[in-house]
This record gives sequence, structure tokens and C-alpha cells, in this order.
Amino acid sequence: MTTKQVAFIKEQVKENVYINVREANTMESSNKYNHFRTQVQPALTSKLSEFRLLGYDSVSEEDIWNFLTKKKWKKVKEEIRIYEVIQDILAVKVSDYMNFTTMESYKTAEFSLQDEYEWKELLK
Repeated sequence: MTTKQVAFIKEQVKENVYINVREANTMESSNKYNHFRTQVQPALTSKLSEFRLLGYDSVSEEDIWNFLTKKKWKKVKEEIRIYEVIQDILAVKVSDYMNFTTMESYKTAEFSLQDEYEWKELLK
């Protein structure tokens, strides 16, 4: 292995450790909000139909729920009220969801600009 490959592998390991810690924190918050999942299903369905009306057919209810648990509900409040959960669901903007999805896709290991050609293609 070359030194570049070793450095790349070390960076990937660091990133995966960071992601795992972040996912553990997210799981804690999502467990509290999952309690409301069945009760707020109509609000999720309504938000999904709004996304579909705007042409975002590939988005699912699960995608919207993941966005909320990972972004909006990152910090868990002590006392969560159902009306606040519904309000958060109905307040989701398509642009916020798409920005979140784009950033999440950049965080995957599949997205790497290791060589000069990939940088040039991106900057065209």
C-alpha cells in the first residue's frame, strides 16, 4: 500500500467512528419521538402528498421521518408534546429536506474526490 492509500483508509476509519457516535446520539432522540409515530401518521401522509404534488415522487414517509429525527429533533426536549411533533412535520420545507439529503449523500464513503479529474468535473 502507498502512503496515500494508508492516509485515505485512516481518514475513512476516523469518519466512520464519528458517524457511529453521531448515529448513537440520533438513535436516542429518535426513540423518544418514535412513540408518536403512529399518532402523527396523518400529518406524515399529508406532508408526503405535498412533496408528491411538488414533483418529489421518490420521497417516502420514512425519509421525512429520518430527516426530522436526524436534523430537526437532534436535541431531545425533556417533555415532548404531540402538537409540537405535528407542527414540526407540517413545517418541513422541500428545500430543507433536499439540502439535508444532499449533505447526507456527501457524507457517504462513495463520494470522494481523490483525483484531479473528479475535481475538474465537479467544477465545470
